[in-house]
Amino acid sequence: MSHTPQIRIAATYMRGGTSKGVFFRLADLPPAAQVPGPARDALLLRVLGSPDPYQKQVDGMGGATSSTSKAVILSPSASPDHDVDYLFGQVSIDTPFVDWSGNCGNLSAAVGPFAIANGLVDPARIPADGVVEVRIWQANIEKTIVSRVPITNGQVQETGDFELDGVTFPAAEVPVAFMNPADGEGALFPTGNLVDELEVPAEVVAGGRLKATLINAGIPTIFVNAADLGYTGTELQEAINGDPAALLRFETLRAHGALRMGLIKDVSEAGSRQHTPKVAFVAPPSGYTASSGRQVAAEEIDLLVRALSMGKLHHAMMGTAAVAIAAAAAIPGTLVNLAAGGAERDSVCFGHPSGTLRVGAKASRAGDDWQVEQVTMSRSARVLMEGWVRVPGEVAG
Repeated sequence: MSHTPQIRIAATYMRGGTSKGVFFRLADLPPAAQVPGPARDALLLRVLGSPDPYQKQVDGMGGATSSTSKAVILSPSASPDHDVDYLFGQVSIDTPFVDWSGNCGNLSAAVGPFAIANGLVDPARIPADGVVEVRIWQANIEKTIVSRVPITNGQVQETGDFELDGVTFPAAEVPVAFMNPADGEGALFPTGNLVDELEVPAEVVAGGRLKATLINAGIPTIFVNAADLGYTGTELQEAINGDPAALLRFETLRAHGALRMGLIKDVSEAGSRQHTPKVAFVAPPSGYTASSGRQVAAEEIDLLVRALSMGKLHHAMMGTAAVAIAAAAAIPGTLVNLAAGGAERDSVCFGHPSGTLRVGAKASRAGDDWQVEQVTMSRSARVLMEGWVRVPGEVAG
């Protein structure tokens, strides 16, 4: 009986922010996977170890959470205004599905360092010591990201003393700016309203109506008040992820919000768009104990935010959702802004399950509408392993 041997593909396993994923150069992928389609999806699923009915991804590189089941494909940019094209795939853990509908804001911080180390940035632009500004084209959402990568002795600096809640060890700080982050062609609020009365089934909330801010910034996000769902905003993962009824309730809310935002035509389509939109609940500041045991005082933060990704409460905060939080907080009248005390602001510090995060946003009026010029935050990134991933040869097409 003959067997197809494994093949190896050059890859780098990287942490970016509070996520980690497998990074590839487009040119290193097998020819069939260098173009979008079933062959690419099948390859990435096998690399990460999905679909896994046990939800452990033991036979792959995935870490069995939405934060650790990710893939990135990078190539020299076709645009003269950008250094690198960045494509992100959110790999489902238990179903044969790769979601290409959005970005990963956390892994965005690792794109610049990877691009420099792998020859995707002109070497003439890299100083012996200093900072390289890497202009990234985010191909999923067709937006620009600007990353400022520290350089020491001509190499990407990865170690440092910058601490990020949700990441165990300090590293070098990588400031990231998300330019004009409104989704699509600038429809920041797809319904035209800062707050909507969202119609949902009675099992989501009594009366079937729920206040929500629906925003397209960084990633389409549905914000609701924690109190309206019977929460305080201080919940940690187990309070939500250990409650199947709560998870079903949030998924139902997400499906109806996606429909109202025009992302799907029927609520039944939400299951094929797992990565977007996100759902988050907000509350005014209150003290709580973070998952690390750290005591977060109410005076440290402007508001509380808890967000779900791929059907589970996130252990910290998705980078793209942080973009949405910053944008919504900067605009008076949104639920996020009201939870933070109202009024215009150019930055906000929010509490999440792992601690706190500060993000900045530049928002301005454009006639009767609002526009967000950019959202900024600091993350860190580090190479965990580099070399080759191996997959059975038949997977590569």
